[in-house]
Amino acid sequence: MKDFIEPIARLIGAFQKLPGVGQKTAQRYALKVINMSESEVKDFADSLLYAKNNVKYCSVCGNYTDRDPCEICGTRDRSVVCVVKDPKDVMAIERIRDYNGVYHVLHGVLSPMEGVGPNDIRLKELVARVGADNVKEVIVATNPDVEGEATAMYIARLLKPLGVKVSRIAQGISIGSDLEYADEVTLSKAIENRREL
Repeated sequence: MKDFIEPIARLIGAFQKLPGVGQKTAQRYALKVINMSESEVKDFADSLLYAKNNVKYCSVCGNYTDRDPCEICGTRDRSVVCVVKDPKDVMAIERIRDYNGVYHVLHGVLSPMEGVGPNDIRLKELVARVGADNVKEVIVATNPDVEGEATAMYIARLLKPLGVKVSRIAQGISIGSDLEYADEVTLSKAIENRREL
């Protein structure tokens, strides 16, 4: 006998496609949905579709937005640009509520082992932005791992000839960890104590 009937097994399989969701968590989620009212399930499904259909990337910074350009690009100090790997890193830095500059999301980092080179991430857009927006400082806030450090050094070499200050967030973040898991105090200190590359 199978553990679950086909509709429940299919729902468990769908939840397992989410990052960090294993068999038992997916099973709990599936059974929770089965026990929800039809209107609650409809609201849940509508929220998923609404987000999928209305969230896009900002044409300026590459962050998630529902309008273009995003609110951050439209209201913040454009002379300071914080470069991050992913939109989730923007969310992490925004939690500290101390940073008033704009962002540039690379959508990846340099990783020769995985075949990711300079043309595979948004480096050309960064260089164009620095040249066009009167940028005074670029803060590189990639993760403090091998790929993040290599990307930071590459960005520094790329931007130094343009006469812009390039700094790196301070190493208050553990080597090998991700920005999204850092607490607000650690992130705040890392931004505050950044160093020039």
